[in-house]
Amino acid sequence: MSKNIDLITGDPKKAIVKLAWPMMVSMLLIMAYNLADSIWIAGLGSDALAALGFVTPLFMIVIGLGNGLGAGANSLIARSIGGKDKKTADNAALHSVLITFILSIVTPIILLFFLKDILILMGAGSTVGLALEYGNVIFIFIFSLLFSALLSSILRSEGDVKRAMYAMAVTAILNIVIDPIFIYTLNWGMAGAALATVFSALISCLVMAYWIWVKKDTYLSLSRSSFNYKGKIVKDILNVAIPSTAEMLIMSILAVLMNAMIMIVSGTIAVAAYTAGMRIVQLCMIPILGFGTAVLTVAGAAYGAHNYDKLKTAFTYSIKLGFVLSIGLGLIMVIFSPQIAQIFSYSDTAGGLPEAIAQVLQILSFFLVDMPFGLVSSMVFQGVGKGHMSLLITMCRSLIFEAILAYLFGFVFGGGIIGLYIGIVLGSFIGSFFGFGLAILFLKAVKKRFSNNYKKEDKK
Repeated sequence: MSKNIDLITGDPKKAIVKLAWPMMVSMLLIMAYNLADSIWIAGLGSDALAALGFVTPLFMIVIGLGNGLGAGANSLIARSIGGKDKKTADNAALHSVLITFILSIVTPIILLFFLKDILILMGAGSTVGLALEYGNVIFIFIFSLLFSALLSSILRSEGDVKRAMYAMAVTAILNIVIDPIFIYTLNWGMAGAALATVFSALISCLVMAYWIWVKKDTYLSLSRSSFNYKGKIVKDILNVAIPSTAEMLIMSILAVLMNAMIMIVSGTIAVAAYTAGMRIVQLCMIPILGFGTAVLTVAGAAYGAHNYDKLKTAFTYSIKLGFVLSIGLGLIMVIFSPQIAQIFSYSDTAGGLPEAIAQVLQILSFFLVDMPFGLVSSMVFQGVGKGHMSLLITMCRSLIFEAILAYLFGFVFGGGIIGLYIGIVLGSFIGSFFGFGLAILFLKAVKKRFSNNYKKEDKK
């Protein structure tokens, strides 16, 4: 385990690469099984795929809870490791488990009671029955998804990214295999797709729980004796977790707004195309997300150690690598968009869906150009425990720039469905570079502060 700690506290470039590629594989597998859901559900018809699109924003919010807590725990644990404070690192991990347990009980109670009304308010219309079939199962068993996200974050916080990857591989491969069985062979339809998702996540939870509490071969010790309730630790975790979760809420609100605007402009098939297209875009964003997640851990450790050079190197190096890879993937999306869209056309009910998806892909591929600048900037803020700055970036990008410009180009300027897509891409570009500018200013302030601290220590 000391190898993992040496990695995250050593050369930032080496750490970014070694931490990022297992994260990319993990995310690729997660996206693959999300995409598998879309592909298999597409066989039930465009209404079923549109229903998935209406549930997805709510699903994102709840997953955001798990990822947010994971980010909060990851940030505090990494900073504690960087500051050579293992006791706080252990205690932070245990606090995050306790918070997740409470949320696993409270969240389903609230969501299930209001789910139908929320879906109707979102404009689900005739697809509300299908959306409820999927959503009820997901939210009843949401604990498996929350704990899967948290435990993998705990492993990553100590540099154990390979085992986090193995656990995600179990989830993804199992889900891909049992999805068609639950949906078609057992004839469970939308509920079957949801059951496949939560069951697969539960298995990964059990695997990680075995490593942490039974095998006990992790750097962090999550034994009962290591737990000492401290409000400050809860506050530190929530300082990142709440803004991170709010970011998912904001992105979900954007998805709701986009679905509503697309429904007005073009109808159900367009919503289904946007849902499928965004799954492909998210798949291509994996390298950026991988570098961003690696930065969270490395930046946290560097910040905890008061090492500005390592913090800056982790930031700039991740953006450079993410930008090069995203340009290549964007070109692939544009060139092969018709072929990619064809994977959704295996059913007779697909109608004009493939053509609509190809159109979405050609425009939304430009998301990938600016995303490394905004996403890595947000993750650096999370890594150093300033989740509110990450939230500010997401809020400005999604609710101010993307939503408003999509409305302007789609409705005010009369661009229709193409205008909506152009507006959201342009908004993302402006928002991402706004976040990048904030990160540059923050790094300059950190350099000055750390330099002043060193001068004070030298005088002593």
